[in-house]
Amino acid sequence: MYNSERIPETSVDQNQTNGSRSDVNSDGTDQYKDPTDSVPRRPSRRIVLHFDLNNTILVSDAVTRQGSVAALEYFLSTVTWGRMTKGKWEWLSEAPSLLQPCEGAITYYTQFGRVAGFTTVGPGRRFRRVLEEHLDLLRWPSDIPADKELSVKGEDGKLYHWILPSFFQMLQDLSSQGLEFSILFRTFGSDLPRLLNAVKRAVEQGSHPLFPDLPALKLRVNVTAGRIRCSGKGATLIRGEEHVSTRDGERHVYQYLSTAEGLGGFQDHFDWWARNTYSILGGKPLWIDPFDTKVQHIFIDDNIRQNDEDTIVHPKVFLDPEGCQTRTASTSELYDLCLVQNDLLKAISEPGYFTRRIQICMENYEGNIQTG
Repeated sequence: MYNSERIPETSVDQNQTNGSRSDVNSDGTDQYKDPTDSVPRRPSRRIVLHFDLNNTILVSDAVTRQGSVAALEYFLSTVTWGRMTKGKWEWLSEAPSLLQPCEGAITYYTQFGRVAGFTTVGPGRRFRRVLEEHLDLLRWPSDIPADKELSVKGEDGKLYHWILPSFFQMLQDLSSQGLEFSILFRTFGSDLPRLLNAVKRAVEQGSHPLFPDLPALKLRVNVTAGRIRCSGKGATLIRGEEHVSTRDGERHVYQYLSTAEGLGGFQDHFDWWARNTYSILGGKPLWIDPFDTKVQHIFIDDNIRQNDEDTIVHPKVFLDPEGCQTRTASTSELYDLCLVQNDLLKAISEPGYFTRRIQICMENYEGNIQTG
């Protein structure tokens, strides 16, 4: 259904994510271009952004008890590639990459699972410098006191940002362009209540020392954490007194999510994903109407992969304008259009990363809106 030419987003390139700016002239002047420069000035479409938490805007995981160092090491094991040759692991990539470098390559994590100390004592030592450089970029400013909600102490005793600054930068960028948007945090984990309260303080009270002007954006945060539960009969969304279900029609759920205001969130159904062998059919549901010219949904998650047997979002695309029937779309069909595989290294090193990825999806979507 979506087949027009798209604007690509390059995969991780260590030359661009190693903490040294590649956008500086030889005379030291800054070539950095504001990622909002080419976002439409008066967009007519409303954007609903679905954000994963762990390894997307948080570099930690309460469920697995990973701090900043362990979480970043784990991410590196999911974006470094090799293969088994005569019973031994052979590296096929010199730098991290979201995409498979060649046919037959698999990530270290796919082959061996979680490995403690991947870049320290494990075979990922070749990527130790990448880890150290991005941990440095993630450091909480030394001249600013620790914040009980916005900073976190890593396993190494150093203080880090708990929520990536690029997320707050995105809020400013999109608002400055007059874009109408809402944000729904979507996680399998247990960090959602804490995240909502921290974001509320930053957005409504100006508690973030690097982004003190966020209250001027007039965004509101719903701190009631919702939950999504799935079964063979459909999906149910509950948040406080709000209750919607696909039993009333999938269009009903789509309209509910499309009219969400401000920032809020839902805990998705991990057991359902596990029951479906971590495939697309058990993933976090995302309803998409390709005929809708007024609303675009975009999901950003580090576990979105172009392998439907191993991906985390279940895209459900409506078949007809105003219709109720949907089909499961492949990840590749919606990649960089409604689905964004988060590049954690760039989200750490590039302030405009999320803004740019959203811009790419908006431009690709514009050329792919269907007619009835």
